[in-house]
Amino acid sequence: MLETDKVFAGSLPENYDRHMVPLIFEPFAADLAQRAASLSPSTVLEIAAGTGVVTRALAPKLSPSARYVVTDLNQPMLDYAASRQAPDQRITWRQADALALPFEDAAFDLVCCQFGAMFFPDRISAYRQARRVLKPGGHFLFNVWDRIEENVLADDVTHALARLFPEDPPRFLARTPHGYHDTALIRSELEKAGFSHVEIETRAEQSRAASPRLPAIAYCQGTPLRNEIEARGAGQLDAATDYVTSAIADRHGSGEVAAKIQAHVILAVV
Repeated sequence: MLETDKVFAGSLPENYDRHMVPLIFEPFAADLAQRAASLSPSTVLEIAAGTGVVTRALAPKLSPSARYVVTDLNQPMLDYAASRQAPDQRITWRQADALALPFEDAAFDLVCCQFGAMFFPDRISAYRQARRVLKPGGHFLFNVWDRIEENVLADDVTHALARLFPEDPPRFLARTPHGYHDTALIRSELEKAGFSHVEIETRAEQSRAASPRLPAIAYCQGTPLRNEIEARGAGQLDAATDYVTSAIADRHGSGEVAAKIQAHVILAVV
């Protein structure tokens, strides 16, 4: 993973939450929150929480006595998440690295993570940390994107940018968000980290936007893909966003856009 893949600063948190969250993250956040709540945890740790889309979905489903610790490596993202969450004394916000969690052993019933594992520079180490802080019988619940070809708009954006920048195509989406889709590898790495039972379900949802412009802005300006585009020269961000808008319109029409998104949902037991 490149260093630029980890950057969510400046206007990125707001653009990410405004555009990417409703486009692709909300359906899976609702699903993850429902699965998490069905486990009836009293102590929950969320890692790589981003702008808090899972936090907002899960908190209302937890018991009044629950303790919910929400973390992210990136402080600007965590600050933005906290600003979007209604006041809740059960929630503690804390900057934390998934590879070195600052919590005692066996402290939580549930560790959850939405679309964060792809960014971990050492996933087995992160999984060992999740296992360490879980109580015996505790659950690690997370999801990752399936391959980019199963996620239509991300694939459209990547192909459009490859046409616009043929000598040096920006590959962030294929490399990182959609780069950890091999279920056999996921299962193997969790087992190496010490989890005794692993369940993996592949789930499809629909990505919807009112116009082709919205997903173009979401992907080009609301993710670290923006850093790769801007690195190709001044003015390229606007030009790329316009080009991607046209490419999406050519394939999906100029009105409302609907396209398949697909992810793996993983439940691992200590």
